[in-house]
Amino acid sequence: MDEDERGETWDAFREAVNMKPAELEKWLASDESRDAGQHRDGGESTGHASGRRIVEILRARKGDLTDDDYRHMRKVVGYVRRHLAQRPEGDVRESRWRYSLMNWGHDPLS
Repeated sequence: MDEDERGETWDAFREAVNMKPAELEKWLASDESRDAGQHRDGGESTGHASGRRIVEILRARKGDLTDDDYRHMRKVVGYVRRHLAQRPEGDVRESRWRYSLMNWGHDPLS
């Protein structure tokens, strides 16, 4: 991945992920977080695992990020954009939709 692609990915990721690392970690420790999303074989959901990875990326020095990190960042951006487009009507404050997005580092109420 060249520097231009990394720069574009970084910018899109920072726009999509609006939760701070400590805030996301606290969220990931909640029952609501663990219950949201699709679970693989009854284990951790894809979004919950992604959230843990997002915390690592947010805490890393930009120069230490790998191409694999940037690929994950692109995955996060795609998920957040797709999910935001599917916003349900009504109050989403305690919705699985919001909780799923929060697992991916985006709180739509922020």
